[in-house]
Amino acid sequence: MTELRVLVGCETSGVVRRAFAACGHDVWSCDILPAEDGSNRHIVCDIRDILDDGWDLLAVMHPPCTRLCNSGVRWLSGPPKNAPNEATLAEKQAWPVLSVAERRAIMWRLLDEGAALFSACWNAPVDRVAIENPVMHRHAKERIVNYQKPAQTVQPWWFGNRAFKATSFYLRGLPPLTETDRLDPPKPGTDEHKKWSIVHRASPRPDRWRLRSRTYPGIAGAMADQWGGAALSAAAALNDVLEVAS
Repeated sequence: MTELRVLVGCETSGVVRRAFAACGHDVWSCDILPAEDGSNRHIVCDIRDILDDGWDLLAVMHPPCTRLCNSGVRWLSGPPKNAPNEATLAEKQAWPVLSVAERRAIMWRLLDEGAALFSACWNAPVDRVAIENPVMHRHAKERIVNYQKPAQTVQPWWFGNRAFKATSFYLRGLPPLTETDRLDPPKPGTDEHKKWSIVHRASPRPDRWRLRSRTYPGIAGAMADQWGGAALSAAAALNDVLEVAS
């Protein structure tokens, strides 16, 4: 095997897809939205529809995580004033007049839906799986089938990108990433520190999620090089064993 068949799920930017393509792999991205770069190697669909299509490596970069992460747990007991983005149109329209109990029921349903998507990807029939997601609260963990804690949490500045954005990876069949170009982060309170904190300082706007979900090129390159390399090495070793056995 000289190339992998790779699916990069829940990605519209194409950053990770292009990194794997640069390493010579047969890589596709998918999302319910079109690719920003207009690539013909992007599938518009629910990722669950194509998990069984014979992938060698599955990298799910930005699955909806708002209901799963620690920062979102508070909304399960005290629903937000405004309807969440994931709510249906009917729920959004009715939100102002819904009771607290009705709003709470919607929040718990959205948690169930988010956990179901994560579970489907985590338990996909693929030997090598990486899912990017923040650390989860206990209610989310209880709903994930075969839950395991994240294998590692990395920062863009470990890979040569001048930015702060803690990124956790849940890994199955893949090694943790090794830093490639560790930078010295600026001191808090400085202008440079503010520049590195652009993800956290982004003002509310309709497309803020794009900025906050985008994978940094240094991390994407490490994924393609290290995970792709590990997968090819494992495949070569298995092939050697099979040849000896035959």
